[in-house]
Amino acid sequence: MADHAMHEEEYEGRLNLRLWRDIFRHGRRHRRYMLGLVIAAALTAAADVSFTLVTRLMINEAEARGAAARWWPGALMYSGLVVAFAACIWLFIWMGGRLSTGVAHDIRKKGFDRLQELSFSFYDRRPVGWLVTRLTSDCDRLSRIIAWGVLDFIWGTFLLVGVSAIMLVVDWRLGLLVLAVVPPLVWISLVFQKRILRVSRVVRKTNSNITASYNEAISGVRTTKTLVRERENLAEFEGLTEQMNRSSVHSAVLSAVYLPIVITLGSVGGAVALWKGGADVIGGRIQLGDLYLFISYSAWFFMPIQQLARLFSDMQQAQAAAERVIGLLNTEPEIADSPEVVEAVARHRAGGAGGDGLAADGLPDRIETIEFRNVDFAYKEGQPVLEGLDLRVRAGQTIALAGPTGGGKTTIVGLLCRFYEPTGGEVLINGVDYRKRSLHWLQSNLGIVLQTPHLFSGAVRENIRYGRLDATDGETEQAARLAGAHAFITAMEDGYDTDVGQGGNKLSTGQKQLVSLARAVLADPQVFIMDEATSSVDTQTEQLIQAGIETILGGRISFVIAHRLSTIRSADRILVIEGGRIVEDGTHAELIARRGRYYELYTNQFTQQRTEEILGAAK
Repeated sequence: MADHAMHEEEYEGRLNLRLWRDIFRHGRRHRRYMLGLVIAAALTAAADVSFTLVTRLMINEAEARGAAARWWPGALMYSGLVVAFAACIWLFIWMGGRLSTGVAHDIRKKGFDRLQELSFSFYDRRPVGWLVTRLTSDCDRLSRIIAWGVLDFIWGTFLLVGVSAIMLVVDWRLGLLVLAVVPPLVWISLVFQKRILRVSRVVRKTNSNITASYNEAISGVRTTKTLVRERENLAEFEGLTEQMNRSSVHSAVLSAVYLPIVITLGSVGGAVALWKGGADVIGGRIQLGDLYLFISYSAWFFMPIQQLARLFSDMQQAQAAAERVIGLLNTEPEIADSPEVVEAVARHRAGGAGGDGLAADGLPDRIETIEFRNVDFAYKEGQPVLEGLDLRVRAGQTIALAGPTGGGKTTIVGLLCRFYEPTGGEVLINGVDYRKRSLHWLQSNLGIVLQTPHLFSGAVRENIRYGRLDATDGETEQAARLAGAHAFITAMEDGYDTDVGQGGNKLSTGQKQLVSLARAVLADPQVFIMDEATSSVDTQTEQLIQAGIETILGGRISFVIAHRLSTIRSADRILVIEGGRIVEDGTHAELIARRGRYYELYTNQFTQQRTEEILGAAK
């Protein structure tokens, strides 16, 4: 199984206020809920403070007037506070819920949008589970802390300020004694900050690796069983879960130590209030109701501190998730339109041009030539895959790429599609460097059929229509006919409405390939690419695919990567690619006549195929 941690970002440092500012920006679209939550939290804190003030007034009234004390004003104030308190509770629960779900929706949408924009190289370095974790558990954690963290912060801050102000107004000397425990609390928070954050980052990182490992184990379960790798996979997975367990326990221990320290300091403040306040009541310096206020507020004062401390601890843990989510959202595609191309597209769109034979960037829409000029490429620095590649292709030509595995055939196609860009040299379309053309225009003119086709859950019709969403049923079925898929589709019980299953698992490999071919045909591309599209199908299905290909390739630039060399004999040019270079170039007949590398590959494959047929007939 892969080392999922090798491409995981590493983060260091204390609580990053700039990061949290970026996170809270995602709540701007829901600012009315944010404002409502702030108001509800502030009013709740005011009601909490007011309950003690009303009780103080009633105690002092009873102390001063005895049996003649009036109780009804206090009862009315209590009743009003209870109603207001209940309304505030309802308001902040409703506002917080709307804010939390809204922010989660926005972050997931932006994250998914960014994943659509990112280049192939981004996915080369990150497992699926890593990405899933970012938009599931990490996103949930952030949306909760944005909503309920705002509530706790506003409520705690308002309660803290209110309680402090009232205590200092009633008796500033006693108030300062109670507040004296704040400096040690700040120091303790700073000590725990770095430790909690560091452990939390390990927890989030390990969680991502577990998700990635779990996803890979499920998707590769057939391979695991055929190679009897269950025990080894379990051992590797147990290693990750053990690390997760150790880190989670460490994080829980730190939080469990941190919060009791805060509670202990609160108890010290209450003891000081009782000791000094009791002496002041006996000495007649304050009333009994004032003593009640200080004892009550000493507890109330540390309740918001406990809540803020818990919020602080949660933010330490959530920052690890925040760093990774924001890291994903801030990742810029390695391949994108340059500012000049963006400006050209905007200028052409503003001109209202249409049907003028020009593409979105204002240059000719028709692709007449594609040229690789002295192209170099390496996936990793110092490990070249292509070196000095020169190739010129005209409209209507079919170019076949042959050669051993790892020679660079798929890389050439990847560069043509601009999934990657040359590390040296140029790829030109109609004589213009394709980095000066619109990326969307180029890729919307490509039709690609891969060796392992991917279908989406849903009907056959919808999978074909994925190539052009506005296509009619008639156009969809015509594309299937051209691709040779119509016969097997209509033979199924529900025809074009048959559900293909997850990933197309209800269809055979050959059937999926034909549907994938129909999808590419429907898109009506100017450049058609087949990457070993017949290597995993039987001979009969291969003949169907070949018949469909011959029908649709006319007039297009076509690149065919072939495993079975018998399928490319009719190509206009056959290029033998080895070591990132073109070692032979010509038609099938010309290359056979040369008796060079292509001749060796073809005759060896033909001999092997005949041997297999003879052995099969003998059985």
